Amino acid sequence: MKLARFRVGDGPVRLGRVDGDVTDAASLTVTDVSDVAGTSLRAILPDLGAGREAVARASGETYALSGVVLEAPVDDPQKYLGIGMNYAAHAEEARQAGIPVPTSQLWFNKQVSCIVGPRAGIVKPDVSDELDYEIELAVVIGKRCKHVAAADARSVIAGYMVANDVSVRDWLQKRSPTFTLGKSFDTHGPLGPWLTTDDEVHDPLDLGMRLTVNGEVRQDWRTDDMIDDVYEQIAYLTQVMTLEPGDVLATGTPSGIGAPTGRFLKVGDVVRAEIEGLGALENTIVPEPDQAG
Repeated sequence: MKLARFRVGDGPVRLGRVDGDVTDAASLTVTDVSDVAGTSLRAILPDLGAGREAVARASGETYALSGVVLEAPVDDPQKYLGIGMNYAAHAEEARQAGIPVPTSQLWFNKQVSCIVGPRAGIVKPDVSDELDYEIELAVVIGKRCKHVAAADARSVIAGYMVANDVSVRDWLQKRSPTFTLGKSFDTHGPLGPWLTTDDEVHDPLDLGMRLTVNGEVRQDWRTDDMIDDVYEQIAYLTQVMTLEPGDVLATGTPSGIGAPTGRFLKVGDVVRAEIEGLGALENTIVPEPDQAG
């Protein structure tokens, strides 16, 4: 099942079921299921198993997906966490760019205020010219959990999204002793385009992922190249903290980021991040709004 948060025109946010072939955008529709599921995706995750049939049968108004505004599927997680340098080739390119390579899982926090939808503008901040992209598989937690073994970790996953872990490199590596500031600028957390539930993904550890800038391929990899796979990540994190329904884990980016070559994003660039079977984000880089007055 694919679940989206959407608006029709300037109307309120609704929860919808996306139907159709992901590889054929023109076939996609979204059916309003708000009457049976409410409007918060995070709120229904703990009961999604029991409520699945009602959502699947819901017959609210249906719209062509192209005619609605998609919002971030989960816009209010309690935690948005990301892992650094979790693909071997990316770790090597990071090392070549002068970024220390960790010897264990390196986790950082993205402030949830950075989250935006799959078509929203990404603001290029005035304080930096080192705006970078990172396509990532996002895992959404479905059950409150602690001390989860890697072998059991899939049972706590609600589903998957596409993430672009937008990074401001000079703030990330030079201007802050932690990653938080360089990862948390407003609009630097596009997520979506919808949540694909775990049962629809045969193997999250073997998905193709591709990111383009203005149509030029910059990242083209598969999730099977992770150093620590998504189950090992959950096992590692839950030794430390309780994960809650709706928490988002960005599971690492492959090689091809802009930092090693200095090919950073500029205003007007269109960044498309797509993962096999999960859909795509397409975000345009926009200037920072004038805050005067």
